[in-house]
Amino acid sequence: MDGSYSNFLVRFTLLFVLTIVVLLKKRRPRHNAKQRPPGPPAWPIIGNIFDLGGNPHQNLYKLRFKYGPVLWLRLGCINTLVIQSTKAAEELFKRHDISFSDRKVPQSFTAHNFNKASLALGQYDSHWRFHRRFVTLELMTKKRVHETAAIRQKCIDNMIRYIEDDASAARARGESGELVISHHVFVLSFNLIGNLVLSRDLLNSHSEEGTKFFDAMGKAMEWGGKPNLADFLPLLHPFDPQRVKKNMKQYLGQTIDIVERFVKQSIEEKKLMKERETRDFLDALLEFKGGAKEEPDAISTHDMLIIILEIFFGGTETTSGTLEWAMTELFRSPESMRRVKEELNQVIGPEKKVVESDIDQLPYLQAVIKEAMRLHPVVPLLIPRNTKEDTTFMGYFIRKDTQVFVNAWAIGRDPDAWEDPLSFKPERFLGSNIDYKGQNFELLPFGSGRRICVGIPLAHRVLHLALASLLHCFDWELGSNSTPESIDMNERLGITVRKLVPMKAIPKKKILQD
Repeated sequence: MDGSYSNFLVRFTLLFVLTIVVLLKKRRPRHNAKQRPPGPPAWPIIGNIFDLGGNPHQNLYKLRFKYGPVLWLRLGCINTLVIQSTKAAEELFKRHDISFSDRKVPQSFTAHNFNKASLALGQYDSHWRFHRRFVTLELMTKKRVHETAAIRQKCIDNMIRYIEDDASAARARGESGELVISHHVFVLSFNLIGNLVLSRDLLNSHSEEGTKFFDAMGKAMEWGGKPNLADFLPLLHPFDPQRVKKNMKQYLGQTIDIVERFVKQSIEEKKLMKERETRDFLDALLEFKGGAKEEPDAISTHDMLIIILEIFFGGTETTSGTLEWAMTELFRSPESMRRVKEELNQVIGPEKKVVESDIDQLPYLQAVIKEAMRLHPVVPLLIPRNTKEDTTFMGYFIRKDTQVFVNAWAIGRDPDAWEDPLSFKPERFLGSNIDYKGQNFELLPFGSGRRICVGIPLAHRVLHLALASLLHCFDWELGSNSTPESIDMNERLGITVRKLVPMKAIPKKKILQD
C-alpha cells in the first residue's frame, strides 16, 4: 500500500472515530461540574492530554500550586483524579482503598496478555489475590527473606568482583576505568532474582544473553510508559496509531522468550538431580502448575512465565534505578558522601566488608536510601488505579471507572509535609520514624494499601546491602570532565524514571577482609 494513502487512511479513521466520541460524549448525562475537583480547562476531544507533557509527574506537580493537591483531568475520554499531597494520599489509602483498588491497564500491557497474570496490573479479584498470596508466601515472608541472606551476599560479592575486573580491564586498555553504575547493579539484581527463582546465576557482566534481556526490558519499560493516544481514546485500540502495542509486543515477547529459555534449562537440570537441598520459586510454581496443590486457581504455563518475568521487572529495573539515583545524589553532595563513608568506616571498620546484619547499625545510610526514594521514586505516578464504584472523596464526586494517579514524586515534595523539600538532606530522617512501607503517607515509593508493592521486604535488604557495599568497597571518583555541579539530572521516563544520561564514575578498589 502506498505510504501517502496509508497515512491518509489513518488520519481519516482517526477523525471519524473522534467525531463519534464527541457525539457520544454530548449524549451522556453529566454530573454537576462543581462536584468535581478543580483542574485546568480541557480542550475539545483531547481534554487535558497536553497538560501532561513529556514529564507528567513534574507537570502535574506544577498544577498543584494553581489548582490544589487534588486535581481533575479529562484525558481524552478518560476521567482522571490526581492525588498530590500527603493529606489526600492518607484519605485515599485509609478510607477509600477498596473503592480505588482496581487497575486502569494501558493498552501496551495487554500485549501477550501480560495483564492477565500480572500482580501490578491485574484486576482486583480472587485470581489476583491468589497470585499475590502465592508470591508473598513463597518469596517475601520474613522467614523466607531471612533464609536467602547467603544468596544476596554471594550476588553482592560477585558484583564487587565484576566492577573490579571491568575497571582493571579498562585501565589495561589505557582508559580511565569509568563504569556505568546502573549496569552492574542490574547484573546484581538479575542474578539475585535468578538464584531465588531458578537457583542459578543467569549472567555475568559480559553476558550476551543478559545484554539482550537488559536492552529488551529497557525498551519494554519505555514503550510501556509512553503516553498512548489509544489509552485516552479507547475506540482507537484496534488501530494502534502510535504503534505502541506493536512495539511492546515485540520487546515484551523477547523478554518472555528469554525467561522461557531459562525456565526450560532449569527444569531439565532439575530432572537430572536426584536430591536437592534447597527449594526455589520455580519448584513452588511447578507444584501448583502440576496440580499437586488443591487451590481454586491453577497456574498455567503463561501465568508462570508472566509471574517470573514480572519478578525480574520489579526486582531489577526498580533496584538499579533507585541505587543509581542514590549514588548520583551522593556525588552531587560531597558532604553527604563523606558522612555515609565515615559511618561505614566506624561501624564496619575500614578493612572489613559489609554484611547484612550490619545494616541496622547504619542510620545515615538508611537515611540516604529514604531521601533518594523521596526525591526519585522510580515509579513516580505509581501504577494508575481505577475506581470500582461511584464514591465521594474529600467532598468531591468521583464516578466509577475513573483513573487515579498517585503522584509519589509530588508527595515527596509536598511543602506541607517536608521542610526544604527540593534539597537532598538525608539527615532529615535521622531520629525520624518515617518509613516507606506504606504507613507514612508522605513517603510512598512503593505505594500503600491493598496494591502496595509485594517486594518491599526483599528490596529493603538488597538496596541497603548493595549501596553500603558499593561505597565501602570502592572510593569513587568522577571522570575528568565531570564535577558535582555538572552532573546531568534530566530524566528518561518509561514505566520507571531513570537518568537520561547514565551515571558514570571511576571505582578505586579498597583492600577488605572477609
